[in-house]
Amino acid sequence: MLYLIDSYAWIEYFIGSSKGEMLRRLLLDNKNSFLTLECCLAEIKGWSLRNGQDFDELFKIIKANSNITRVEEDDWIAAAELRFEERKTKKDFGLIDAVILAKQKVLNCKIISGDEHFKNKKNVVFMGVGQK
Repeated sequence: MLYLIDSYAWIEYFIGSSKGEMLRRLLLDNKNSFLTLECCLAEIKGWSLRNGQDFDELFKIIKANSNITRVEEDDWIAAAELRFEERKTKKDFGLIDAVILAKQKVLNCKIISGDEHFKNKKNVVFMGVGQK
C-alpha cells in the first residue's frame, strides 16, 4: 500500500505517542511504501524549532522511511479549489491540508494523519486515540 504521511503523523511518531504507534507499525511492514510532501518538511521544521528538536536528525528519519515528493504547479492550483470547497464547512481548513488532498488524488494513495481536518475522509488512515 502507498501512504502519504502528513506532518501531524510524523510529529506523533517523533514524540512516541500512542497515535504515533500506528505509523510505526505501518513503517515496519515491508509491503508498504511511503511519501512525504516537501511542504510538510516546512511544517516539521517549524515544529522542531518551537520544541527544541534537531531537525537534521528528524529529516534523516523522514528520508530513510519515505520518499520526499515535490508539489507541482497543478497540485497547488487543485489545492486552491479543494481549500475553497472545504472552507464551506471547515473555516480553518489550511492550504497545506488541501495540497495533501490534491496530491492524494494524483497519487491514488492513502493519507496517514490525526489532523481533525482529515477525519472521516475517504482513503485516510486516521490516527485517533486508542486506534489500532
